[in-house]
Amino acid sequence: MKLTLKGITENREEWLSKGYRLPEFDIPTMVQKTKEAPEWVHFGGGNIFRAFHANLMQDLLNQGLSETGIIVCEGYDYEIAEKMYRPHDNLSILATLRASGSVEKTVIGSIAESCELDSENAAEFGRMREIFAKESLSMATFTITEKGYSLTNAMGELLPPVAYDLANGPEKPQSYIGKVASLLYTRFVTCRKPIAMVSTDNCSHNGDKLAAAMHAFAEAWEKAGLAEKGFTAWVDEPSQVSFPWSMIDKITPRPASSVEAMLRADDLDGLDPVVTTKGTHVAPFVNAEESQYLVIEDKFPNGRPALEKAGVIFTERETVDKVEKMKVCTCLNPLHTSMAVFGCVLGYDKMSEEMKDPDIKALVQGVGYVEGLPVVVDPGIIDPKSFIDTVVNIRIPNPFMPDTPQRIATDTSQKLAIRFGETIKAYKKREDLDQTTLNLIPLVFAGWVRYLLALDDNGEAFNLSDDPLLPEVKPFVEGIKLDGSLTKEAAEEKLHDLLANDKIFGVNLYEVGLADKVLTNIVKLCAAPGAVRKTLHEAVK
Repeated sequence: MKLTLKGITENREEWLSKGYRLPEFDIPTMVQKTKEAPEWVHFGGGNIFRAFHANLMQDLLNQGLSETGIIVCEGYDYEIAEKMYRPHDNLSILATLRASGSVEKTVIGSIAESCELDSENAAEFGRMREIFAKESLSMATFTITEKGYSLTNAMGELLPPVAYDLANGPEKPQSYIGKVASLLYTRFVTCRKPIAMVSTDNCSHNGDKLAAAMHAFAEAWEKAGLAEKGFTAWVDEPSQVSFPWSMIDKITPRPASSVEAMLRADDLDGLDPVVTTKGTHVAPFVNAEESQYLVIEDKFPNGRPALEKAGVIFTERETVDKVEKMKVCTCLNPLHTSMAVFGCVLGYDKMSEEMKDPDIKALVQGVGYVEGLPVVVDPGIIDPKSFIDTVVNIRIPNPFMPDTPQRIATDTSQKLAIRFGETIKAYKKREDLDQTTLNLIPLVFAGWVRYLLALDDNGEAFNLSDDPLLPEVKPFVEGIKLDGSLTKEAAEEKLHDLLANDKIFGVNLYEVGLADKVLTNIVKLCAAPGAVRKTLHEAVK
């Protein structure tokens, strides 16, 4: 079997007999209508797009609720389009890995066209300009990662491609975000029809990040006479260009060898994954968990597809914010981080295996249900307890999800403040609660400090996950040994400045009365090889 339009058409019965769900609409007709009158363009052709956005549109097409599909534009790694999308006629396979052990195999055919955001390629960039000049275009969505919207580096200095674009105008920009601004300018000088620019990246207030970037380019170009007057006002007018907030939640790990083997057993040709010259791992298939959430501020000045019929929740901005806080501060992200730091030290390499560990499972349940839920932000549209139930009972235990504590442990120093600090602050604000009664969150903080030793519970060395603050925080644990020699007084002397750092923990742990608990746990965790298991077990029993 070949994953091409000809392959799924001529061998339809064979595909169906092997359990694949095929598109239930006429793909060539959809492609033609989309190219003539596109409604939706998406920037970022990675796994999350293929597993989530493209599948949502496929659902609408299958229901007869749309006649057009999606145009995907890859702006970071052009080889994704050249080596994966186009050889397969823009088809891909979605392997939905269910916690029950079953795998749902779907051929995604909703992508009408794959483009490259390459301003050096006249044909490719010219085609994108044609698309943005179409009155029918109602929205552009994005999965380009949070750093994709940045105009400056960590020092606050303009990134060189951005600086070039701001100075030279929209004709041939170099930066990703500058190219998007150039396309928006094309729309302004041609049809000047409204459009929604929708970031669906997993970052707080994502719409504001995109809006700020577009405003910066519009203002600079207009002031320098590189863009027509009125461009900035148009970009800033929500009835013309909107930047809705969104919250997205779905895990799509890199292509798993086990899924590849399953598809090869179906006699499917051309499955070899590709690692591009930029190091991107792509394959004709994407594997993903079954659970998914997409909540979007309903702010679309030129209309939108009926994505609520495919499960997307449209609501007001305040509710999007509440859903994000529920997920990030209480119901998912803190559970992940708790598992990550202890999972790495206890030698696990798969999140699902951790959930078979009674102590880790009890830790996760305690952090979520016992310490988090009393102060959870309830958005009203998703029940927080039900959300945690799904996380604990379905999502993390899913044995088919090849997610690792090592991946989750990446950038932990950047995550502790929002994932745990907000809960501590909420306790402190409440008259009926006392943050000093928290026990498991201080244990997780101590677990992270123990993790920084880069020694597992047997005393064997392991590699710490990437984290920009490692050079700053690792010196605090230098000299700590797993031999019982660390006293509480010595720990306090070594770690005082770290535990007082409100940028890392979200609060000064001394000021909120939790430093003593963290120090006590650190001493216990460093008492000897095996002390991590012993301390964790005693804390959750």
